[in-house]
Amino acid sequence: MCDNQWNDERARCEEIVRRALEEDIGPGDVTTLWIVSPAARLRGRFLVKETGVVAGLLVAGLVFQLLDPEVRFRPLVEDGTAVFPGDVVAEVEGPGRAILSGERTALNFLQRMSGIATLTRRYVEAVAGTRAVILDTRKTAPGLRLLDKWAVRLGGGQNHRLGLYDMVLIKDNHIAAAGGITGAVARVQQERRPVAPEFNSGATIEVEVKNLDDLEEALALGVDRIMLDNVDLATMRQAVEMAAGRVELEASGGVTLKTVAAIAATGVDYISVGALTHSPGALDISLEISETRFFA
Repeated sequence: MCDNQWNDERARCEEIVRRALEEDIGPGDVTTLWIVSPAARLRGRFLVKETGVVAGLLVAGLVFQLLDPEVRFRPLVEDGTAVFPGDVVAEVEGPGRAILSGERTALNFLQRMSGIATLTRRYVEAVAGTRAVILDTRKTAPGLRLLDKWAVRLGGGQNHRLGLYDMVLIKDNHIAAAGGITGAVARVQQERRPVAPEFNSGATIEVEVKNLDDLEEALALGVDRIMLDNVDLATMRQAVEMAAGRVELEASGGVTLKTVAAIAATGVDYISVGALTHSPGALDISLEISETRFFA
């Protein structure tokens, strides 16, 4: 997310962070309130303990800013930077109560987003030298989609649709409900109109297929992209030959780090990976307090 995007999305990020703080702190952090003096001022550093890609520093800083504007959070690297054990990615200084009360929430965001960015970077590196672009899916943590998808971009991937509103994706159940691929696409093309003021009536139309017969049918319908869902490598290669560049092809379903390079080598344009956001590991990052002082 560039600076302009951060400014545009800041209000939504604040809402996410406020909910997380309310969930964790509730009416008060009893441990900190009963132990830490209001006069205490702490300084600490965010220490990385494993190799990865850091993401979420702006969000971590927002946690402390919302708790107490006197807390100073200073990133030492940019989001999207490769990091290694022992790297210090940020420093924080200010009222001790705010720092300790915000510690876990800040780390939760930072560790999850960094985990997503790290996993995404591995997939991107695995397909380097091919035309394939790594995409995420809607398999995000409820309420955290904005941040999950931001982390994918910081890892070098691209976002698929953000939600059900900004792209048409005709999947197997839509096809079943419409009586077939041709019927489903025809309904979209006939009914393509805004359902809300912000709805994009010119949204991309993608249709899911499961075999070459489905593909042949879809190719005749003028859609923008075709998703090859859970097909084998031989079928993917045949699909690329059949499409001959007339439409974008996306591979999806059960993609892993072990299989993604072979999938990319078939010549597909996109590879969507649900694992980026539905089961990322958290990058090991901790906050270490290095100094305690008291206000005069």
